[in-house]
Amino acid sequence: MTRIHRSASLALAAGALLLSSCVSQQEYDKALEQADYYQTEMHELQRANGRLARQNQELMEGQGGTPVDASFIDEMSARYADMQAQLAKLSSLPEGTQRIDLAGGDYVLVVPDSIVFASGSSELSPDGQDEILRLAAEINAAPHGRIWVRGHTDSDKVVKPSTLQRFPHGNLQLSTARAVEVAAYLIEQGGVVEADVAVVGFGPHEPLKPNDSADNKRMNRRVEIYVAAD
Repeated sequence: MTRIHRSASLALAAGALLLSSCVSQQEYDKALEQADYYQTEMHELQRANGRLARQNQELMEGQGGTPVDASFIDEMSARYADMQAQLAKLSSLPEGTQRIDLAGGDYVLVVPDSIVFASGSSELSPDGQDEILRLAAEINAAPHGRIWVRGHTDSDKVVKPSTLQRFPHGNLQLSTARAVEVAAYLIEQGGVVEADVAVVGFGPHEPLKPNDSADNKRMNRRVEIYVAAD
């Protein structure tokens, strides 16, 4: 039985228990709790499926519309999960870029926003330009496959009027603009092959840490450059 069917069955079971004069209130409450649990799981699965569908579409477009087989999608999902697990282990980000090596030769370069952008800006600072050039040289030094440039922000809403004027859609737009800027500099100044690069902005929706302190928010404001081995 699938989780979705199980959720529906538990909800029906809770209704049946309510109508029964033999069931205790405790048993009824437990059935409702289980139904809520599986309903939550169902929503999480739907979100995950939607994310994978978007990644699949990006991959298809990157390969000129050639269909991608299921095994390749499974492999990329496993690589993505490995990256998330490794990032979750970070207790802090250093002042500079951190490289995390992943299974199969993939790696991710985690760039704190403070070294490449001013607050609320998507324009690379002079130090940021130097850093992206250095990272481009590192990427180009060895054969590689697809490169995903992923922008992230913390959960603080964009409120400064001048920033809102440039990014009326808030953090999601800001994170995407920053990812585009990094990707463009990698390509135009760093010599990374344009066809290898894909860009996505997540806004505050994939934090490394809860947005409950200044240090955690600093970790969440970042650009990730995921470099696949093949």
